[in-house]
Amino acid sequence: MGQKVTVKTLPKLLVVEDDFENQKLLKMLLRQSFCLDFCDSAESFYKKIRTTHYDIILMDISLIGSKDGLMLTKELKADEKFKNIPVVALSAHAYQKDKINAYNSGVDLFLTKPIQGNHLLESLMKIMEQTTKTVLK
Repeated sequence: MGQKVTVKTLPKLLVVEDDFENQKLLKMLLRQSFCLDFCDSAESFYKKIRTTHYDIILMDISLIGSKDGLMLTKELKADEKFKNIPVVALSAHAYQKDKINAYNSGVDLFLTKPIQGNHLLESLMKIMEQTTKTVLK
């Protein structure tokens, strides 16, 4: 009998980013390590989150439409079904008040643009690992 072959599935990452060029860059940086979905507004975010399970979310702060990334994070973390999904904020807003506001909304990690690809990847993996350990306790 041959050995059983198992396929390791990649973690599912939802990227919430309204800038198409940033989406393309993030896709290039992350496609080897994650199964990626993209959305660009609160409306598309809610369509995705209600139909697909995600292991982690990369959330831009400034979005087109009626809600920004902090509002979406706050609503997500208030929902029992989604509260344990780690949210990493990625923003061009680099002031201390922006960081404080992000953590107050419930993000698990705040990163600023521009960001090195390897730092982003390491940060996402670390947050997923920490969150998984916390949820399993």
